[in-house]
Amino acid sequence: MASHVKLFIRPSSTVGRITPAIFGGQNSIHFNGRVASVAYINKYRLMHSKKVYSASQNSFSTSTANLSTIIDKYKSKEEKEADEKKKKSGKKQIWKALGAGALLGGALGYQNIQANKNKSPIANDDTVKEYILTEKPPEFPFARSIRTDTDRSGLKVTLYQYQTCPFCCKARAFLDYFGINYDIVEVNSVLRTQMKWSKYKKVPVVVIEYKDKTIQVNDSSVIVSALFSQLADPEANLEQIMDCYPTIRYVDTDGSEKADIQNRYFLMYNEAKVNRTKEDIVEERRWRRWADDTLVHTLSPNVYQTPSEALATFQWFDIAGNWPALFSTWERYLVIYFGAAVMWLIAKRLKKRHSIKEDPRESLYDACNHWTKGLNKKGTKFMGGDKPNLADLAVFGVLSAIEGCAAFADARRNTAIGGWFDSMKESVGKRRGQLDL
Repeated sequence: MASHVKLFIRPSSTVGRITPAIFGGQNSIHFNGRVASVAYINKYRLMHSKKVYSASQNSFSTSTANLSTIIDKYKSKEEKEADEKKKKSGKKQIWKALGAGALLGGALGYQNIQANKNKSPIANDDTVKEYILTEKPPEFPFARSIRTDTDRSGLKVTLYQYQTCPFCCKARAFLDYFGINYDIVEVNSVLRTQMKWSKYKKVPVVVIEYKDKTIQVNDSSVIVSALFSQLADPEANLEQIMDCYPTIRYVDTDGSEKADIQNRYFLMYNEAKVNRTKEDIVEERRWRRWADDTLVHTLSPNVYQTPSEALATFQWFDIAGNWPALFSTWERYLVIYFGAAVMWLIAKRLKKRHSIKEDPRESLYDACNHWTKGLNKKGTKFMGGDKPNLADLAVFGVLSAIEGCAAFADARRNTAIGGWFDSMKESVGKRRGQLDL
């Protein structure tokens, strides 16, 4: 029997009508007239339950390698010795750089913590709705402002992101495809100065000015689900949509407090507004979950496989994110060298945790092949048919995070992912998705 942890639900002054229902092959509820899933927490994962609960209750349990070999075969002894010395020297330089970055990062990080320890994040009005901010976030220079002539949403959107974070890329792919106007605040991934105002410290975060409210939407999948629900049903109230994605806080068995956002893959709109079958919605949701639970975990062990590859990856991030224009020189070098050192170490743990193969490229190829096999089975250009759906955008967003890395170049050579990826890049770049709803 699974051992359960204690689950605490924050009371809400806006509890909607909750009744059991079956939708999309999973246990669900109607919340404020919209469809949402019911779940409880056990020690290891979220499990769906037929138990219906009130949101106001206090708690319940719940290859170039072959070529290199041939070349080495014809090298002289002196040339081989010289090459070996170069390799050793190169490794020493990388380790020195990473070590210096780690030391500098620790010192600057401590200094930054001391400088900001008395600053409080902006409060969420818990007596009303947790996602509503009591005041607007402080102003930061925008890295970019994306504008199109097809945006009919009427929303003022600001995206807080890391340019090459796969989850941020996923949110950006959605915003771009559907032609939503938005501004980008690039967050320093080490100092995180641009997120000091928020209780929620991860990215991406979207802040939306909606009517007279300032709404904070956390988590890439919730951003996609909530905003698509709004686009699909423009007459819907964004606040009511956000009510369907409550944050559940619970104390884990190790005593730490954790949080989980419910229903993140569910779309909350009037079914009469969108002509889609139940099977289509369920399949899309399944692939979106796969992108988060499987595909994304193949990236880090590939792009941070060795110290030198980790460093090269962060140097590409520096270019892709336009860091020279956004951060000071010392901040850039801190992120590049300290970030490379940290992510190289983290990638080793992630490789073991997510059962990545000894050669992580094989796991990446397997994931790409799994996706293209699904496309071939469906017999369409995209998983959404002749136009991308949210599953296409999720997978494209995740893979675009490593587009400039050697790992993705290898995936293009060794799998059939390239054709679909290029078609997606073209579709997203047109920013016309809103016109097709």
